[in-house]
Amino acid sequence: MWREILFNSSKMKTRRLYLRKKLTKWESILWEELRNNKLGVKFKRQYSVGPYILDFYSTEASLGIELDGQQHKSNTEYDIFRSKYLKSLGINILRFWNNQIENDLEKVILIIKGNIPSPVAGEGNKKGEV
Repeated sequence: MWREILFNSSKMKTRRLYLRKKLTKWESILWEELRNNKLGVKFKRQYSVGPYILDFYSTEASLGIELDGQQHKSNTEYDIFRSKYLKSLGINILRFWNNQIENDLEKVILIIKGNIPSPVAGEGNKKGEV
């Protein structure tokens, strides 16, 4: 039951749906690179964990991705507290500035790939697959 309260709570559904419809330019660019398991794991947009909504989240990799604009320069304490809370739940958070998405998307993708855990031996392959 605690998972339903903590992860993608129904109380936050309206806000999540609103944010999905209002993706920023940079979120749209990154979403094109993350969607449809392009990096080997499924990412979801605007996924809530506790009182927070992550820009992108992979349950398989326990990896959240946050894109930051100018407003985050003055919110560093809030962002640190938020990241510590998510880390206490076993979620690794990657933060990127919007200009990194626009100017160095390849490097961002490499960093994300480097933070996706390799499958545990014997997992990830269906019977009969090589």
